[in-house]
Amino acid sequence: MAFLFQKFQEAVKTLAKSPVFARDPRHLQFEADINRLFLYTSYNRLGRNADEADAENIIDMAGKASLADQQKQVQENIHSQIKTFCNTLDGVLLPDSKNMNELPESCPQTKATPRRSGLSFAVGRDGPPSDNSAVPQTKPLKRAELSQSLKDLIGYTLDLKPSQIPHKDAGQGLFLDGEADVGAVVALYPGVIYFPAYYQYIPGYPRVDAHNPYLITRYDGTVINAQPWGVGGETRELWDGFSVTEVSANMQGDEKGSDRIWKLLSKPMEAKHGGSGCDVLERRNPLAFAHFANHPSKGMSPNVMVCPYDFPLTEQDMRAYIPNVLFGSSKEVKMKRLGSFWFKSGSSNKSELDAHVPVLKTLVLVATRALCDEEVLLNYRLSNSKRRPAWYTPVDEEEDRRRWS
Repeated sequence: MAFLFQKFQEAVKTLAKSPVFARDPRHLQFEADINRLFLYTSYNRLGRNADEADAENIIDMAGKASLADQQKQVQENIHSQIKTFCNTLDGVLLPDSKNMNELPESCPQTKATPRRSGLSFAVGRDGPPSDNSAVPQTKPLKRAELSQSLKDLIGYTLDLKPSQIPHKDAGQGLFLDGEADVGAVVALYPGVIYFPAYYQYIPGYPRVDAHNPYLITRYDGTVINAQPWGVGGETRELWDGFSVTEVSANMQGDEKGSDRIWKLLSKPMEAKHGGSGCDVLERRNPLAFAHFANHPSKGMSPNVMVCPYDFPLTEQDMRAYIPNVLFGSSKEVKMKRLGSFWFKSGSSNKSELDAHVPVLKTLVLVATRALCDEEVLLNYRLSNSKRRPAWYTPVDEEEDRRRWS
């Protein structure tokens, strides 16, 4: 397997420089990332009994397959792993009686409070949902017990402890406890999902990252805010995304002219939608800690990369283990990106929406090499057009530039 992995690593380096990707920089980086994910996750799916011919075929496909085909295969590879993960946790948590595993068709809505501003509209609710009768019964295991059971069954779990990054701001780090192969999904990015149409409701908007280090953006502009999820919980419960971690007051201060223009141009619609309700989520999820992965310091290398994963909401049996809720309407508003701004570009075609399976646009972390009892490190790729924090050392300056061009 070591020999086959070396071939894949060489393919990753070669294909990333292919002139096929030489279009606009941002899309170039997206294609290069999908190409890497195609190789890594396909390699993982081959398993330990793979032979050289199988590996050669995948490498050949990576050089010839269209971006759409590679994206589709990456989704299938990731979904296969997530399904195994969910089935594993079901086997640990669910009672023997299958009828206790039936998810409710709907969950009770919590009582909304009067909303006076965009921020209060985003925070929304007074407290956690009070009616837990709709939550399916599970075994009363503590999160630590569930985490250990997962490690026993799949070979690894996650742990939070002081980071090994030599910087005072490193804080808690994310550590893999056990062994994971290259291409394995090692962590899920939890929290509230915001489509570009709802950016204005991210707490702290427009300077949403000023007091929140747990925000991440997908290439398609979807933002995930992991701050409300925190470190999860000790039960399976109804979670609306806004009732666990108290969000601090909006600290925008005096708005400069540029900030006012940003708010004016970025506002796509009148705010008539709040959170999309509540979902039964497994707050003990042992892998829902991707937001604690640190950026490698100088001389260190990342060992995971971000992968977009569109979870199909038709998979109701798996829903409790996807640690995300959607803000606003489940129907995505069509938006057009122009530079740093997003504009509403007309309503979505109903027939188009009906033709597609509804999904949650989430993110996972995928191992880029075999991992064993070590800290999980992710290349943050911070924009080089803004002032970066003192602790940030670029892994690849060119990748940073392309990502945010």
